[in-house]
This record gives sequence, C-alpha cells and structure tokens, in this order.
Amino acid sequence: MSSLFNSPTQRQVDIGVTILRVVLGAIFIAHGGQKLFVYGFAGVAGAFGQMGVPAAAFVGPAIALIEFFGGIALTLGLLTRLAALGIAATMIGAIFLVHLPAGFFAPNGIEFPLALLAAATTLVVTGAGRYSLDALIAGRRPVAARTGGVQYPLRRAA
Repeated sequence: MSSLFNSPTQRQVDIGVTILRVVLGAIFIAHGGQKLFVYGFAGVAGAFGQMGVPAAAFVGPAIALIEFFGGIALTLGLLTRLAALGIAATMIGAIFLVHLPAGFFAPNGIEFPLALLAAATTLVVTGAGRYSLDALIAGRRPVAARTGGVQYPLRRAA
C-alpha cells in the first residue's frame, strides 16, 4: 500500500511520458491525416471559414500540417517540445475560436481540446523522456568522451 504514495522512479516517469507522447501523437496523426487526406486543404479551409476562424485559407491547412507532422514527431519523440508547443497552440485556438461557445462538455465543448492542451503542455515541460529519438540524439557524446578523454588531431589530406 505504501508504494501508492512513493515517488515514481525515473524509469516509471520515462514510461509514463512515453505512453502520453505516443497516444497524443496517434490522436494528432489521425486528426491531421483526416484533414489532409479526407477533406484536403480546400475542405479544411472551407470548414474553418464556416466556423469563423480568421484567415481560414491559411490557418486550416497550417493546422492540418501541424497536427499530422506534429503527431508523427510526438510518436517518434523527435523535436518533442517544439511539436508539443505547436499542438498546444492549435488547441488554444480551437478552444477559444471554436469550442468555448458550446460550453465545457463534449462533444462540442472545450472538454476534449482542453485535455489535449494539458497533455501537449506537459510534454513541452517534460520533453520526450528516455525512450525517444530526442534522447538518442542528445546521448551523442563529443569525441573526447568516446575516446577516453583523448582528442585525436584531425589528419590533413595528403
């Protein structure tokens, strides 16, 4: 019972962040993919225009691209903070421009986009975690670290 109240281990935090990142990424791949491959740029721009989104011809396609490619980036854990920031920005727009007049509860209220905003903001703060391409890239060490502290001079081509 006491384990319910203990702080999580770093491994548990990394697993939790990975689950959050992959699920959030999958949601946005689906939503962005629908906008790109089902409705197309013209359909998305038209729908955004009908919802009263300003500059819908630009904003609609931009949102579709951010959601789709941001979702892929989150799933892979690549440029996670940047992708999550883009997705958080889209959710802020969705909440204030589209969902707020419908109140809190789903299907049209702010409930779902607010949860997505919270998840994306969490990833902006935490980053991708250990199980990600971000961690793999950050794990690259300088030459001195890989060679036991010895830096070998560059050889000049003869």
